[in-house]
Amino acid sequence: MAAKHVVTVYGLSTEGYAMARQMAAGGARVYIVDEATSSAISLESEIARTYPNVLSLREDEPLLTVESTQAAISKSQYLFFAPTVRKTGQDIKTEIQSKFRDAITPMKKGGSVVNHLPVGFGGSGEAISLLEYVTGFVVGESVSYYHYPISGQRRPNVIGSFDGMEDAVLAGLLADDRPQRPFVNLNSSEYLHSMDVLSRFSRTSSTIEICKLARDSATMDCLLSTDLKDLYLDDMISGLYDLRFLGASFEGVSTIMYLINGASKGIDGYIKRLVDVVKGILKRNNLKASRAKLLLLWTLDQDCMMGDKMEVRQNLASRLRDYVGDISMQKAADFDLFHSDKTTIVVSCTKPDFENVLKYRSESNLILVKANPLYETIQ
Repeated sequence: MAAKHVVTVYGLSTEGYAMARQMAAGGARVYIVDEATSSAISLESEIARTYPNVLSLREDEPLLTVESTQAAISKSQYLFFAPTVRKTGQDIKTEIQSKFRDAITPMKKGGSVVNHLPVGFGGSGEAISLLEYVTGFVVGESVSYYHYPISGQRRPNVIGSFDGMEDAVLAGLLADDRPQRPFVNLNSSEYLHSMDVLSRFSRTSSTIEICKLARDSATMDCLLSTDLKDLYLDDMISGLYDLRFLGASFEGVSTIMYLINGASKGIDGYIKRLVDVVKGILKRNNLKASRAKLLLLWTLDQDCMMGDKMEVRQNLASRLRDYVGDISMQKAADFDLFHSDKTTIVVSCTKPDFENVLKYRSESNLILVKANPLYETIQ
């Protein structure tokens, strides 16, 4: 890849930074926009190698070369839209539109924007309308629009483009260790992404509902010998905002809405039952709320694009607080597990969190709950 290709990644998110590092290593001239400071960091290949993640980069950010966001975007051929989104409910769309408007305003004729956020059905059309309204350019003629939704390390198998137009330079910029992705029209891109989202959440909700039927110990032991033991709440809700965007694309009663609503209700039902498991522990152990404390272990990436997991964690903590007032969300290593006259209940929502707290099991009287489909409890 020639160094003449100038690109800007809008958003100092985990996903955005991963792409920025990849493109910088490939020889592109890369800027990455920190929304908090409205400045663009010049990401040289050496800097990309020095800082493996957003956290390490942010610690030394004042020492790095920066430009104004407008200057960086105005001289870039490609604008990759990968912001951090933290609003919830109806405010999500407003936040995204506001940031998209800020990102595309400095674009020049001939530029291309690549949208990495979920859009649901028809969302690309809305983004194109806003792009044309703000810039005054026409997509497909004087500017280009692409949709390439990413979440963590998950990337789509195709690149959505206006009328399926191909762009060899963009293909090279997005290339990684997997086969090169074909370009398809935007409708096809949205359909394929929606199929992927629905199939993943349908499988998850089916797993949750079937595991609810497991009652006897023999069945439980058998199921816990499978991969189900390593499927945690964190995994179950990965891409939840994608599902919500998809649900917001449809109105009325239809089979697809049954699938979307069923998947959403499956997640909500799981969280409700997880709270019931904690209530059951309190009852079986004759523990009053004042005699128990709860450690909710759910280590999250604070720099990820979408804040869906943060929202669910806060919702879970709020529900649990109705029964156990003393709740902490610290890391196990930072939590006082030993010097307390209260019984500690630990709810682990990821496999690494569970393995981490398990190291303290022999040194403290803990009741461990694995937030997997079988709500495995260790007392």
